[in-house]
Amino acid sequence: MIERSLPAGMAGGDTADAAFIAGRLLQVRERLSAVNGEGVRVVAVTKAHAADVVAAAIDAGCTDIGESYAQELLHKNRELLADCQNRPQVHFVGGLQRNKIRKLASIVDVWQSVDRLDLGEELARRSPRARVMVQVDLSGEQAKRGCPAEKVPDLVARFADLGLDVVGLMGIGPTGAPEKARPGFAMLRGLVDRLGLSECSMGMTADLEIAVQEGSTMVRVGTCLFGPRPSRRRKIEQ
Repeated sequence: MIERSLPAGMAGGDTADAAFIAGRLLQVRERLSAVNGEGVRVVAVTKAHAADVVAAAIDAGCTDIGESYAQELLHKNRELLADCQNRPQVHFVGGLQRNKIRKLASIVDVWQSVDRLDLGEELARRSPRARVMVQVDLSGEQAKRGCPAEKVPDLVARFADLGLDVVGLMGIGPTGAPEKARPGFAMLRGLVDRLGLSECSMGMTADLEIAVQEGSTMVRVGTCLFGPRPSRRRKIEQ
């Protein structure tokens, strides 16, 4: 079972504090508004947080949830999402493994981290017309993955040929000062426009202002909503 944890500032007890998260969400929207990002979608990244924190986030008004680990998402679907009356859009934002797609196909609404043809082929088999975003390498950091920018147009075309609904591109800025992310974000937005796509998913807690200034349509935030992620003390099969 996934270890339960509440972010700093939340009340203890049996459930997470929706009012606290709602206040944090308001702060995120104020940050977005300050850079003319009122229409930018907020994807609340709940990876490593337990199902009660996800439930509180939904109660707080989060309509989009981001998850990175297959086994955690399957657990949360059993505990919460399958029977949730106000079910959010579920975005898979972490490193995707081909052999996990079958189990996740009925749960994920948007696959944001598709960066290889074989992943697209498996998605086309398991979830025809799936909404996908191609993850683009913005940093050269191996741990962050992503398709090289020069190969993105061909990959987008191949995915479209497979019948996938390619809605946009996604990227993760480099480690370091937020301003370091600006060139990569500008490049990503340029690719989105060049390919005629609608979504540009870039920007996280530290660099969301830079991302919005460069044309992001959705930001993926976790720490500024929930506090630091709890350690995953028990290895979870992904």
